[in-house]
Amino acid sequence: MTLSQDILLNDGNRIPRLGFGVWRVPDAEAPALVGAAIAAGYRHIDTAQGYDNERGVGRAVREASVPRDQLFITSKQRTSHQGRDSTFRSFDETMERLGLETLDLFLIHWPVPAQGRYVETWQAFVELQKQGRVRSVGVSNFLPEHLERIIGETGVAPAVNQVELHPRYQQHDLVAWHGTHGIVTESYSPLGGNGAELLREKAIQDIAERAGKTPAQVVIRWHLQRNLVVLPKTSNPQRAASNLDVWDFELSDQDMAEIAALDRPNGKTLPGPQAMNNLF
Repeated sequence: MTLSQDILLNDGNRIPRLGFGVWRVPDAEAPALVGAAIAAGYRHIDTAQGYDNERGVGRAVREASVPRDQLFITSKQRTSHQGRDSTFRSFDETMERLGLETLDLFLIHWPVPAQGRYVETWQAFVELQKQGRVRSVGVSNFLPEHLERIIGETGVAPAVNQVELHPRYQQHDLVAWHGTHGIVTESYSPLGGNGAELLREKAIQDIAERAGKTPAQVVIRWHLQRNLVVLPKTSNPQRAASNLDVWDFELSDQDMAEIAALDRPNGKTLPGPQAMNNLF
């Protein structure tokens, strides 16, 4: 199976399949860590207003030897900034912190339906894209009921929905729903969170031994073979480089079946969309 290193979005833009996440990376450490990731070969960097490290990420992007047009930069809107007018203000603030002229992808971080603002926020996102200030717009942590509302009220489907997804929480129904609506699924916490317990699963370790790869490389390859965009996070530059080394092997149908068997009804490790407050 030969995989391209990017995926076509529903708006005609392309997104790299493998990105570098920076949740919990302090702003002061972001320039060095993101710079090392770019030097290692990452071309997709995923940050957020709620991560409080946009300045450091932007500095790394501006100082990189890789041209800006070869990099794909994502940020996400803080939940407390939802609303039409506040969306425009918060986008301006993100761009000021990043120090960039355009953004490749901007996401609504959480729907927070109790606030009742995600629809008007999405309408503002669509306007930002029409103005050419951001190339693609999408969402994160949305359920089909939230997606149906924003598509129904604007006629515009998000380019992506970024959600928790890993072998213990495989989200088959949501991924299928995305597929029927032309939405790309992005996986965060792709290695399972919880201190990487997933990587100690016997099935994962056995597959890694057979393939001559690390358990993390096996799980990342599993995401790629499911046609997902995957965002592994690590503060270790050597491990970050290792996580990129996933293009020269293939998981067999048997390997994929063994990993599929790890799915659990209670496999989610982070709060759901209905429970999230203004943390992000």
